[in-house]
Amino acid sequence: MRRALLIALAVVLAGCTVPSFGGSDHPETPAGQDAIGYENGYWYDDPVSVTTDDGLNESERAAVVARTMARVEQVRDLEFKESVPVSVISRAEYQNRSGGSSGGNSRPQDPWNDQVWEALLLIGEDSGSSDEIDDTLSTTVQGYYSPSKDEIVIVSPTETPQIDRRTLSHELVHALQDQHFGLNGSAKTQDTQLSRQGVTEGEANYVRILYERRCGDGWGCIALPDRTNSGGGSDDGDGGSQQSNYNEGLFTVLYQPYVTGPRFVDQVRSDGGWDAVDALHDDFPDSTEQVLHPERYPGEKPVTVSVTDRSADEWSRFDHDPVGDTVGETSIYATMYHNGQTQGDRYSYESEISAGWGGDLVVPYRNGSGGYGYVWETRWDTEEDAKEFEQAYRAALTEEHDAVQPRSNVYVVPDESQFNDAFRVVRSGKTVRIVNGPTVSDLDEIHQQAGS
Repeated sequence: MRRALLIALAVVLAGCTVPSFGGSDHPETPAGQDAIGYENGYWYDDPVSVTTDDGLNESERAAVVARTMARVEQVRDLEFKESVPVSVISRAEYQNRSGGSSGGNSRPQDPWNDQVWEALLLIGEDSGSSDEIDDTLSTTVQGYYSPSKDEIVIVSPTETPQIDRRTLSHELVHALQDQHFGLNGSAKTQDTQLSRQGVTEGEANYVRILYERRCGDGWGCIALPDRTNSGGGSDDGDGGSQQSNYNEGLFTVLYQPYVTGPRFVDQVRSDGGWDAVDALHDDFPDSTEQVLHPERYPGEKPVTVSVTDRSADEWSRFDHDPVGDTVGETSIYATMYHNGQTQGDRYSYESEISAGWGGDLVVPYRNGSGGYGYVWETRWDTEEDAKEFEQAYRAALTEEHDAVQPRSNVYVVPDESQFNDAFRVVRSGKTVRIVNGPTVSDLDEIHQQAGS
């Protein structure tokens, strides 16, 4: 999962600090240089004369974008350095551009990344991770900001091209971030990508939520589009969409920054103001554990996990940098939720099974015959945490995927399942190691057990 995630959906956030906005005591136009809360002829509390039912023409769109920029500045207390172009496209056009939902431009398959998602029991062998990610995004994305083009694209929620003010304000925050801090940094692992997005997406959703609160308390705001017949699903109130044609387990992973990121940003701002939020862009969290548990930022660093190569000649690691991927607490939570090992609100991201995470590494393997496997080593805070994860993963194999156990610690998932492989699950103290291969005989070939 190395591409930027572009989802911009509504989330529910409790306990945010609402900033003071002040009254309308500003001049008609700012004196001299631009002012926070004023953009392209509009103050943040100026009215705009537009009709939304028939979409927005060019002049109406310009007015809405200018005032929304002014409002984002007013909420975030940060000035745009330049205007941001905004275009509107249909859902079908977005899918055609992205290649999702049979758009025709699918990215190459990635067997290395496929093994990472298979280890999580979220994407099986009957579909590749690249296609699953593309299809999920093509169904759920409401808009995106492109750092390379310095522009925002809104995916219209209706057949008549319209702008959802929530999506626009969210994406404008990304443009503001890019102008002040830059958005071109990269993350090497799944977990660090999600943790960085806990800041970037978290801040964007946090500002969007504060913006929306003002719409019900003093600001006149354009109406929200009716998504009921949009073809993109209707808003169900919990941050997702009532869809059935995407991978819900994958979506749970991708959506985490949008749900828990705002809480993390709110905590940082409560402690140190917007200056502390600014500083996050130079000191991102080291893991999703820190985003999920803000009290652990910045002190509790993840454990560095390495996997010794014990493979036979026929099996080898990929020529890949890094050699393995760290999936982190968020992805393990999604594994447990979507494999029946934890219940409740799936967007809570709270589970006793995943909460004791300390570090992990998934190392994919392949052989010359087109076979694939992996070694996934996880480290936990306590032996009890490790035991909980071990037991839950074993239960997921047997209860959700009908695995049989031919011998101690070894499981075989039948051919009918999308995870039809052999697994070896072993715990030693705070460490749980999972080895996967096509057959039981491949397990030792991929990772020979110590002392055997």
